Amino acid sequence: MGHAYTPGLKVTEKTLITKKRILPLKGEVLVKVGDKVEPDTVVAQTLLPGAVEPINVANILGIPPEDVELQMLKKEGEKVKENEVIAKSKSFFGLFTSECKTKTEGTVENISSITGQVLIRGNPQPVEIKAYLKGEVVEVFEEEGVAVSTWGSFIQGIFGIGGETHGKLKIVCKNNTEVLTDKQIDKDCNGCVLVGGSLVTASAIKKAISVGAKGLVAGGFSDRDLRDFLGYDLGVAITGSEDLGMTLVITEGFGQINMAERTFGLLKSKEGEEVCINGA
Repeated sequence: MGHAYTPGLKVTEKTLITKKRILPLKGEVLVKVGDKVEPDTVVAQTLLPGAVEPINVANILGIPPEDVELQMLKKEGEKVKENEVIAKSKSFFGLFTSECKTKTEGTVENISSITGQVLIRGNPQPVEIKAYLKGEVVEVFEEEGVAVSTWGSFIQGIFGIGGETHGKLKIVCKNNTEVLTDKQIDKDCNGCVLVGGSLVTASAIKKAISVGAKGLVAGGFSDRDLRDFLGYDLGVAITGSEDLGMTLVITEGFGQINMAERTFGLLKSKEGEEVCINGA
């Protein structure tokens, strides 16, 4: 098995950790400086504009683009339901009727007499930003988000997959050289962030996902196994936010590489505590 290793990643027993929690668009901040927050506390929220559905009404009804507005049953700015008739025309002395329906619920955003198209804007999608850390709000960015700080340990991985999550830390390997297999994982791992030793096997990953583990930290992982999980080759396309079913962080590299003794020791000393993990 090939090995890849990069030294020099940060491992700190106690440090001040500050995370900015920023909305993708301006919205509403729900907390203030000095507030205590939990990882799941919603600190800010906003609404993202819905997707646009273009409907070629002229083509569907078989009419010139300039006649579309005359056949519309809805005006710009009006709400529409899914599968609702928004335009109708009659032909051949009124014997035949053609209808145009929507595919999504939303609002009529534009009626074009040039292209004959009608644009339906989907309903806004709510977005919530959580604190991620258990700590204190130390700064508020008006309509944008907050900064949350806490004192804690910090361990930087070399590679990760999966988004932000949290859970109780559980050590499932006796030492930093032990290989983590599915045999060390059981129902007691539900909701936990698991810590392995050197290599974590594909069977262990599958078992951890099946019992509802939140995350897994290990020294190494087979790039072949990861490629099989993701369904494509590793490379520049990897963002870290891919959905593996839980969050995976490797601390040393690809292959069977012992987790650094200092890293394993620090994690072991924190067993049972609530931890946050992010593979992105």
